[in-house]
Amino acid sequence: MAGIVQSVDRALSILEVLADYNEGLGVTEISEKVRLHKSTVHRLLATLIYKGYVTQDFKTNKYMITLKLFELGNKKVEEMDILSISKPYIRGLMEKVNEVVHLVVREGNEIVYIDKVEAKNTIRMASTIGMRSPLYCTSVGKVILAQLPEDEVEEIWSSSKIERLTKNTITNLSVMKKELKKVRKQGYAIDNEENEIGVRCVGAPVFNIFGKVEGAISVSGPTIRITKDIIEELADQVTECAKMISEALGYKE
Repeated sequence: MAGIVQSVDRALSILEVLADYNEGLGVTEISEKVRLHKSTVHRLLATLIYKGYVTQDFKTNKYMITLKLFELGNKKVEEMDILSISKPYIRGLMEKVNEVVHLVVREGNEIVYIDKVEAKNTIRMASTIGMRSPLYCTSVGKVILAQLPEDEVEEIWSSSKIERLTKNTITNLSVMKKELKKVRKQGYAIDNEENEIGVRCVGAPVFNIFGKVEGAISVSGPTIRITKDIIEELADQVTECAKMISEALGYKE
């Protein structure tokens, strides 16, 4: 392949091999696995040791990778910010659906709205950045709850003030567990006027590089526009957007 630097390619191959052996490998073993002459492997190892990517156990003469690659990768992870990374994606989603899009994160038993992209509609949502809502009665809250262990869900439930905000609010734990099972299976949640009469929302979870739920996004609007007939189509768009944000954060399924 054009543009490949042979020495770099070989050095990376050695690192990839060593990554599979916690106790290390000798020069002969490495040479066999990467199919290179021992003298070549020895020179490359010397450079990798000099740069801090490999270390040698002088008792066994085996070579092992260090944590330097992890340190470099971790710097990238630390720079990954759900707020800044998600901005172009949630704006793109808003332009597709012409409804307000929210980005939230969990804090305790609540979700906090950390970003909002308003659509150009005459009827607008009263939500504001920094506003808080309960986990149990919002689409974004339910998709976050659906990713948590059952005992943690029970703990959140028991320590929350569960109120019937509307006739549709789920206030029974057993019913909520069934709802969360459905949410996990379909990959999105619906707030069907559970938090506010006349408002329907569709939410999907956002995952980080470690596979943990980092937050959630939602599309919200009045029920006269977000009708039950378009929920499935809307859910596809929301989940696709959440997936793209997750991938930008380093998540791999």
